[in-house]
Amino acid sequence: MSQQVGLPSAKPITFGSRIVVQPPLTRLGTGPGLFIIRPAVFSDYQEKNETLDPEPLQKWAEEGFAVAQITLHAQDENAEVVHSLNSAQKHLQDLPECTSDQHFGLIVYGSQSDYGGLSNDAFCASVPDIVKAAVYFDTWESKEGQSFLFHATIPHRISFTEAKFKQETSYFYGDGVSPGFIVPGHPDFKISTAGVAHTRTLAFLKKVLGGPLFDLERIWDEHTFYEFGERSVEKTMATMVQEPYVNHVPTMTGGIGRTRLSHFYLHHFIFNNPDDTVLELISRTVGTDRIVDEFIFCLTHVKQVDWLLPGIPPTGKPLRIPFTSVVNIRGDRLYHEHIAWDQASVLVQLGLLPEYLPFPYALPDGTVPAAGKRFEYRVPAAGAETANKLQNEHEFESNQMIDFKIREVDDQ
Repeated sequence: MSQQVGLPSAKPITFGSRIVVQPPLTRLGTGPGLFIIRPAVFSDYQEKNETLDPEPLQKWAEEGFAVAQITLHAQDENAEVVHSLNSAQKHLQDLPECTSDQHFGLIVYGSQSDYGGLSNDAFCASVPDIVKAAVYFDTWESKEGQSFLFHATIPHRISFTEAKFKQETSYFYGDGVSPGFIVPGHPDFKISTAGVAHTRTLAFLKKVLGGPLFDLERIWDEHTFYEFGERSVEKTMATMVQEPYVNHVPTMTGGIGRTRLSHFYLHHFIFNNPDDTVLELISRTVGTDRIVDEFIFCLTHVKQVDWLLPGIPPTGKPLRIPFTSVVNIRGDRLYHEHIAWDQASVLVQLGLLPEYLPFPYALPDGTVPAAGKRFEYRVPAAGAETANKLQNEHEFESNQMIDFKIREVDDQ
C-alpha cells in the first residue's frame, strides 16, 4: 500500500468566547469570506450529531469559504451584537486565506426567538455593509443593496415585483418543523431537506459573491482515474472530504465514513474490478455541487465482483450495464456518491434470471390457476439491449414488453 495522502487541515482560530475563524478546508486553501451567526443554544448540537453532515463552520469551510462564526446569546444587548460583528469582520478581513474585499456572505441560523430580545431593526443595522448576500431561516429584514435568501418553515408569500425589488429569493419547506431543520444534531434536523437547502444556499452565495468556483468535472474525473486507472486507495480517498460515503443502491454496498469507505475500496472495489473494465459516458449534467452521469459500465465477469454481484462466482460472460451516478462535491472534494444500475439486466446477461417466474396471486378478475396448474409471469427485464438502447434509442423498438402476458403451466 502506498503512503497515505494528507487532507486539508487548516486549524480554526478562536477570538474570545464568541468568534471562531476557520480558513477554507479545501485543497485550494483560499476563498471568499462568509459570516455565520448562530444562537448560543445551538453550540452543543454537534455533540448530538449522529450523521456525517458536519457542523456549519466545518461544512462551509469545506465548501471553500473563509468563515467567521459569531455566537450570540439571548441576553445580548444591541451594542454587544454590533461589537461582535465588527470584530468578526476585522478578523476575517485580516485572514490571508480570505480573498474577499467588499463582497461577503452571511448566514443566520435559528429563529428570532433564539436571539431573545434582539429587534429586527437592531439586527439589520448591525449587519456590516460589506455583506452582499444574506441567508436567513426566519424573517429578518435585509439591508439596501443586499441580496436575500429566505428558507421558510411556514408559508411565505411575496409578489414577484416585490421580490425583484428586494432582491429576495425564498423557499418553503413543508416538513421543516423549525429553522433548526438545517443544523445537524438539532432535534428538528431533517437530513434530506437540509441537503436541498444547503445546495440552494450554495448556489445563491456563489452567484452573488462570484465563487468559490471549482471545476467539478475535473474533480470527478480525477477521482475516477485514481479508482479505475491508477487504482490507488490513498489517492482516491484524498479526493474526498473528511467523512465521505458511497452507496451502491441495488446491492447496498459501499462505506459510510472514511475508515469504512477506505476498507471497502481496498478489499471490495478498487482491486476487485476486472482489468477490462471500461466506462462509456452517455450524458453528464453539472450542477451547483453535484454531477449526474449516465454511462455504460462494461466488463467481463472473470472474477467475483463483490460490490456488483456479491456472492456470485465468475461466469466469464461480458456485461454492458446502464448506470446512473449522482455525485455530491463539497468544495474541491467529493462528499458522496449515489450509484444505481439495472441489476435485472445484469442477471439476464449472466443467464441467472429465468425468463418466467411464478405469479402467486389471483388475476384482476379473480381467476386463479386450475388444479395442478400455476400462473407464471414473463420477467420484465432485458439484457445488454438496455445498455445499447440507452446509447442509441433506435437500436431496439420501444414497448415490446407491454405485450407480455401471464401464462398458466403445470405446477411442478
